Amino acid sequence: MITRTAEERLVRLYKTFKVLAVTGPRQSGKTTLVKKVFSDKPYVNLENPDVRRFSVDDPRGFLSQFPDGAVLDEVQRNPDLFSYLQEIVDNSSQRGQFVLTGSNNFLLNEKISQSLAGRVAYLNLLPFSLKEIKGSYPVKTENEHILQGFYPPLYDQGLPYEEWVPNYIRTYIERDVRQIKNISDLLVFERFMRLLAGRTGQELNYTSLSVEVGVDVKTIQSWIGILESSYIIFLLRPYYKNFNKTIVKRPKLYFYDSAIVCSLLQIKKPEHIVNHPLRGALFECLVMSEVIKYQANEQNDMQVYFWRDKTGREVDIIAETPLVTTPIEIKAGKTVQQVFFKHVKYWMELSGSSKGKFVYAGEAQQNRSDGTEVFSWKHIHEKLDLGR
Repeated sequence: MITRTAEERLVRLYKTFKVLAVTGPRQSGKTTLVKKVFSDKPYVNLENPDVRRFSVDDPRGFLSQFPDGAVLDEVQRNPDLFSYLQEIVDNSSQRGQFVLTGSNNFLLNEKISQSLAGRVAYLNLLPFSLKEIKGSYPVKTENEHILQGFYPPLYDQGLPYEEWVPNYIRTYIERDVRQIKNISDLLVFERFMRLLAGRTGQELNYTSLSVEVGVDVKTIQSWIGILESSYIIFLLRPYYKNFNKTIVKRPKLYFYDSAIVCSLLQIKKPEHIVNHPLRGALFECLVMSEVIKYQANEQNDMQVYFWRDKTGREVDIIAETPLVTTPIEIKAGKTVQQVFFKHVKYWMELSGSSKGKFVYAGEAQQNRSDGTEVFSWKHIHEKLDLGR
């Protein structure tokens, strides 16, 4: 079994808070992790119809089975339980009493904000990271990783990505979508998903999407929210410090896993990526997802943005910690070219930052006299320690 980087943080939060909520996309390894770390706790899965019915019909009786707490898996299947959990944890001083997991952040947040605010700690468990698979599985080319992605079943079960990923989209995404919002025409939603895949790494334009999909802007906003809450996509916000009053305000769209993008775009082989018009965006998606995993697993106080002004200058990532703010540029090329540095240098001059980073698809590492560091995508995790 691969040791998850988030395990250390999971144990630390468990010892501090009365309730621990582990969220993340389906099949990201939440159940495996909590069963391993909390093997001494009773485990209950609310996906089981009989268990769920008991919890709905008699929540007090259901929870009374676990005087010392339990792991409640897929707890969003009965949101009313949170109110009863509040009463239990308020009458106890025990830390780490209940561990809740859920693959839908929207429902979990909605109920927790009403019932368990201040009593619960969050941990978002995303698919494997490059750091986690290193040593257990061979590091492949960037195109192979873009295509296969990092969902655990593709590694620990050796399932073929060309079959598993499309089924994941149909089985889990569509099911979660119907759970949250009754979308009658899944063909329209599928077209919406494919259009989103073609826009990964781009600014999100709700109006343009609504025209192409054929639904109103409010529907597009609702569907975006569903995919965000199900951990399929995330929105990268523009950097909020307005140095020159001309920055853009729309967020950029990314998928948590590039394999879903490839499947939606009908990209089936690594060689299809080499000359694909979206190769740069796919590589950017790969790197961005690793940055988000690092943020979730290791450096939770790091905030991530992008920066672009209206003249076209852009920096892919602005990583901000309490100690330092660092611009990071992503390029899919394998050769370092001087022109790649101009926007990072401009931002460094504008902000007064002394260091910048440049991650690319090549192998060489360079520490330049102007304060910029060049490194391969394979080393993204070790290079993201921004001086904690």
